[in-house]
Formats: sequence, C-alpha cells, structure tokens
Amino acid sequence: MSENVPKTPPTDATDAGYVLVHPEQLLSDVASLPALPGVYRYFDAQGNVLYVGKAINLKKRVSSYFQKNHGGTRIGHMISKIARLETTVVRSEAEALLLENNLIKTLNPRYNILFRDDKSYPYLKITALGKSGSEQFPRVAYYRGAVEKRHHYFGPYPSAWAVKEAILLMQKVFRLRTCEDPVFNNRTRPCLLYQIKRCSGPCVGHISPEAYAQDLADAERFLNGDAREVMRELEARMMAHADKLEFEQAAELRNQVAALSNVLHQQSVDNVADRDVDILAVKVSGGRACVNLAMVRGGRHLGDRPYFPVHVEDAAELDFDEDQEMDRHASLAMTKISPKRSLEMQVLDAFIAQHYLNVPAPPSLVVSVPVDKGLLLALSEQTGVKVSAVHNPREQRRVWLEMAQTNAGLQLARLLAEEGSQQARTRALVEALDLPLDNLDELRVECFDISHTAGESTQASCVVFHHHKMQSAEYRRFKINDITPGDDYAAMRQVLLRRYGKLAETLAEAKRSGAMPAGTGRLPDLVLVDGGKGQVSMAREVFVQLGLDLSLIVGVEKGEGRRIGLEELVFADGREKVYLGKDSAALMLVAQIRDEAHRFAITGMRAARAKVRMDGGKLEEIPGIGPKRRARLLQRFGGVRGVALASEADIAQVEGISTDLAAEIYRALH
Repeated sequence: MSENVPKTPPTDATDAGYVLVHPEQLLSDVASLPALPGVYRYFDAQGNVLYVGKAINLKKRVSSYFQKNHGGTRIGHMISKIARLETTVVRSEAEALLLENNLIKTLNPRYNILFRDDKSYPYLKITALGKSGSEQFPRVAYYRGAVEKRHHYFGPYPSAWAVKEAILLMQKVFRLRTCEDPVFNNRTRPCLLYQIKRCSGPCVGHISPEAYAQDLADAERFLNGDAREVMRELEARMMAHADKLEFEQAAELRNQVAALSNVLHQQSVDNVADRDVDILAVKVSGGRACVNLAMVRGGRHLGDRPYFPVHVEDAAELDFDEDQEMDRHASLAMTKISPKRSLEMQVLDAFIAQHYLNVPAPPSLVVSVPVDKGLLLALSEQTGVKVSAVHNPREQRRVWLEMAQTNAGLQLARLLAEEGSQQARTRALVEALDLPLDNLDELRVECFDISHTAGESTQASCVVFHHHKMQSAEYRRFKINDITPGDDYAAMRQVLLRRYGKLAETLAEAKRSGAMPAGTGRLPDLVLVDGGKGQVSMAREVFVQLGLDLSLIVGVEKGEGRRIGLEELVFADGREKVYLGKDSAALMLVAQIRDEAHRFAITGMRAARAKVRMDGGKLEEIPGIGPKRRARLLQRFGGVRGVALASEADIAQVEGISTDLAAEIYRALH
C-alpha cells in the first residue's frame, strides 16, 4: 500500500514535499511496460479506479508519473494512492482513445473529467412506405431508442421539445399523419387535425397515396436541408394548377408555400451549405465547467443542450506531460514542445471523445477552443467520415458559436448560483445542529420514511443527500414484511435494522481487530426520521441495540396543523426539541430531504399496490389455486380485473371453487 513518508525539513526548495513509497510489484510492473500504444488504469489499495489514461508509448508515459516529484499537487495526491496498475496494449492511438473513453464512462475514475451519460437523443421518425393499408401513408412520430433500417430517422435532436416542434412543422406544412396504426385503420370519419388543416385525412381517403407520397418526399427533402428547392417546386406546382384553372389545388399549395416561407424566415436559414453541424462552446469558472452543444441539422438550428462534467479540478493537472511524450511524427522530433493545454481544451476534448462514442458525429464541428488533431483523426476512423473542427469561424458559423458561448456562460452561472445556494443550506444545517464536520462537501444525510395504504403494500424509503445534492443512484426501497399492517413503528425498526445491522457488525469487528475491511461503507453524519417522538424512540432502540451513536438520529416532527415551515427537530440523545424557524436555510434543507424521502416512499408503495391490484395478487400464488382453477376463473370472468369485481358467491359458482376458497380469493383480491 502506498503512503506518504514525511522527510526531514528540506534545506532546498527542490526537496520540498514527500517521498512516495510504492509496492515493489507496482514499480516492477512499471519497469516492464512495453514501448507501445495502449491504455493504463491506476487503482488504490481498496481496488477503486483512480485514473484511466492513454499513451502512444506506455513505458514512457507511465514511468513519468513515478520519476518526478509532484509535491503536494493533485497529481502527487493521486500518485500517493496508487497501489497497482493495469494496462491494455492496442494497435493505434485511435484505438487507445476509444478504449480510454469507454473505460472512463464505465469505471467513473476519480481523477478523470467525466460527462455523465444522459438519455439517448430523440429522433424524428417517418415509418417505412408500404403497398397496402396504413403503410401507404407513413406517419411521422417522436422516437427515442435503437434505430431500424427500414424506417427513416432524422436527427438527433437536442431535446424532446425540438422534435415536437419539427412534428408540428410537418403537420402545418406537409399535413402528414401522426396517429397510430390502430387508430388510423379504424376511423370512419376524419379527426380534429383534419378539421384544423394539420392532416390531409388519409385515413378516410381524402388524399390519394400518390399525392401523400409527394408530400412525404417534400417533407424528407426539407428535413435533409433542401428547403429552398422544395419551396421552388411547390411554387411551380401551384402555378401549374392555376394555369389549368384548378384553383382549389392551387390554394392548398399556396398555403403550404406560405407556411414553409414563414418557417424559413423564423429559422433564418441562409447558409444551406452547412447542413449538419455541431457547435461546441466551453466555459470554465469557479471549479466547474459547462459545454454547450448546439445542433444544426438540415441547415436548421434545432436548439442546444448544456453538459456539466465532474472531477474537473481533480483532472486539471493530470495533463502535465502529455506534450512531452514521444512525438507522433518524426518531422516534429526537433520542434519546440507546445505549452500545456488549457483546462477549457481538456474539457472540450473529454466531451468530444466521450459524447461521440454513442452519438454519430457530424462532418463539421464549430468549437470555441482548438481540438486535438489526433482526436479528430480517431473520430474520422470510427465514423468513416472525415470530421473537421473550425476554431475561428466566420459569417453564420460565428453567429452560431457566439450564441453557444453566451448560453454556456448563462448555464454555468445558473449552476454556480444553485450550488452556492445549496452549499449555504448545507453550512446552515451543520452549524444549526453543531455537527463535527470540517468538510461540508462530505456531509452525508440519510432519511427514512414509511408509506402504506391502510397497511397495504408497506414500503420504507431511504434517500441520500451528499455533496450538496440528492444522490438518486444511492436511494433504496425496502419491502416491509411480517409486521402488523399499519404498524409504522415496527416498519421503522425493520428498515433501520436492515440498513445498519451488517454495517454496525463490520465496524465493531474492525474496531476490535484494528483493520478496516476493503469496501466497507460509512455511517451517515445524520439520520433523519420522518416522525416525532415515537419514531425517534424506535430509532433510538435500534441504535442502542447496534451500538451506534445516538447523536446521529434526528426526527422531523410536523408542526401545528402539519403546516410546512413549522416542523421541529427531535433528538434521540436527550437534547431538547429545536425549532429552526420557517425562513431557516437549515430547515429548508431538512424539508427538501424529508419531502424527497416521502415522494420516493409513496411512488414505491403505489407501484407495489398497483401491481397487486392489477394482477390480483398473482392468482397462482393464492393457496389452492393451480393452473386449472386459475384458467377457469379467467375464462369465466374474462380476466383478473373481472375476477376482482366478482362477489364471493359468483366466484364460488366456478367449477372446482369451494365457498371457503372463494372467500380466500376475494380476500386476496381486496
């Protein structure tokens, strides 16, 4: 295990800092690394991943970490924790880049800039054209998920709102249908969308398949960026109908032209040469960063979306010798080493590498800071299309980039303001409860709540507040069993024993042995219980039984009239109740955590209750109900819902169902 061994007071500034002592096996592994491209991973003594990096020369890159004195920097802090390393040799820098970022997203290393996975991007979907029925009239729809080759997809779009705007446009201009096939196939008269001229009524034959196919083709060309060409063709067809005195058809096309012209004016599509472009602006401030991604598809600006990476400060210094590795090309061997890349450049490179692993990269990127050329080359190899990046754009691209930069600054300012407000609440809570905590970032609060409906489907929730925000990935639900229905105290006792029982045993054993097992969790700094003296007393009993600190337990007792802002805090260690005041930042935080626990418990309870009611508590799980009797019940009443609506007498009339069994079935379903 690595450790910091303090030296005697240095006599020279170059001796300042620490001597890092690493396991012999680790140093041996470093010495035996090959001079080949690859990816390396650093682990601490507990097996946690510290850092994932790539190198053109593994031996030279990894050795540089251990050959230099990094003092008290973040690099030195990370290196002091390294207990072992793993490497993977690849064939090229491009392969190293892809593997590195796949591992970063999978392993979530502590010292890498990491962009969280978001939901998949939405698309506008146009179903495949067929020869019969509804397939003759493809529909336009919102879609999110894996794409199928037989359908046509346009996007991706930055948000669901952008897709819905595009669908509305398809309705206004081209009057394409949006209804599902079952609705389409069973209509006998046109719907409201036809009446308000948002659909051409293909379901009842108000438009021929040929005319609909023409509108569909125009819509697809518009989405692909041929808006001006579509406009010219519509105008030509309008004039042709007018020359033939077909004024009704000409009027329909005139309305389409007017709607399309209005859209083009709103979108300000002047430069159709830029059909598919992503605009990326990065802003760093206050230890946080924002990358604002704006999308242009088919020449239309579809909107933008902000991304906020984590571990920015920890990763900032780990690019310390990236430019001092072996030169990529022999022609650069004698050139001057370039300066260290700025934090903005590191953040943008990390975003591009991680974001375009799963999202197709457009051929053109407009960026606020220069992008690593090796990264662009790797993206080009991955997509099969040459990807270029423009740092100092002109004309329309400059307008787009300025918009993205402005939005990045606004979004980052909003985030910092929110985090500042949340940190203030955390500080207020720590001070109000006099918690022995030096680092506010480490405050961990766990809150418990019980939810049921007259004793049915009792669930307990545990929500976690850490790093100044709710950590939804750490939430837990507990299904409460073997208690008297409606006994909230017994439910609280059960959930606390299940949550802290094993942890208390592990901590007690570690105290006796003097060694903490790897991977052991930690007790929270505060345990909130939604309830007053009764629930707090139950929590106190559990903590006494487990040998845990009673000062951790705080009950949130509702005030007079159960009004929000009048809550009082009840303590398990004998302290007097505390009323913080309805304007207290500490009480606001407590209420936020308590309300989240309540919401999480209720949603779990309702889901469990709905499942029981919808499937009848699973008929086959009722004692005495086998496959044959279940089939007879479902056949007689038409399904589980019908069985649930039947009386005991009705159920008893089914072959093989006795009066006692009918009563048992009725009780289980109600």
